Amino acid sequence: MKLIKLLRILAFASLVLFSCGEPKLDPNSIFGSDTREKNEFDLWLHKNYTERYNIEFKYRFEDKESDNTYNLVPADYTKSVALAKLVQFLWTDVYSELLGEDFLRQYSPRIFHLIGSPAYNTQGSIVLGTAEGGLKITLFNVNMINTEHINVQELNYWYFKTIHHEFAHILHQTKNYPPEFNLISASDYQSGSWVNLSEKEALKMGFVSKYGSSETQEDFVEIIAVYVTNSEEHWKGLLSQAGENGSAKLKQKLDIVKSYLSTNWNIDLDKLRSIVQRRSQEVVGLDLKSLQ
Repeated sequence: MKLIKLLRILAFASLVLFSCGEPKLDPNSIFGSDTREKNEFDLWLHKNYTERYNIEFKYRFEDKESDNTYNLVPADYTKSVALAKLVQFLWTDVYSELLGEDFLRQYSPRIFHLIGSPAYNTQGSIVLGTAEGGLKITLFNVNMINTEHINVQELNYWYFKTIHHEFAHILHQTKNYPPEFNLISASDYQSGSWVNLSEKEALKMGFVSKYGSSETQEDFVEIIAVYVTNSEEHWKGLLSQAGENGSAKLKQKLDIVKSYLSTNWNIDLDKLRSIVQRRSQEVVGLDLKSLQ
């Protein structure tokens, strides 16, 4: 009897197995490749980022692209459109104007990834952006953008200082900067304690920002990011606040940075800043909604 019962179960299982056939998946399944029809923004991104610079601009939330140690929310569609146009105007087109499009095709990060919310660290600091092995730059807090009243200073704080900072990492990881830079403030780097410094204290120690005091490579790229996203008057103001000792170290660091960029990348840092500053003045007239 037990054998007959077992055979009946097996027969039923076989019937179910072969009668179901190939399962039909929802075309919008979260698994497998992305087969959704491309919208107008997708097509615009393909033309202006992928075709021109070999960059993939990701604005949809993807778990595999996100850091699950943070509580994050997706980027708003309208704010993503605005930021994509801003990054084009204030970053990709800046380098194209200075060096031509081939430069970014070869050296730019391959992915820009947008997150709607900030990312908070346990010690209270905020992650403005991340770069992963020179391949991807993630920008946070996209949903705070006010498309009706563009504030360039706010954009620089959240996005463009971050982009210049992370791209400078790509450059020095490709061609290392002179080791003499690391000796200027060798005894003053703060490691994780940088969060306890004030910006004024950091300046007097010879760092352009308190985050720059965390370690040598952050110090190097902060010089570049702060220099290009601010005016000459702002830089002079930082030197004044730094005092005699701090300003002397900042000048030494800037000289090394300028020489390194010119020699290794044919980048004139002052020309780069001039283009960034000019475009920053023009951005208020930029249409951030249309995809023309």
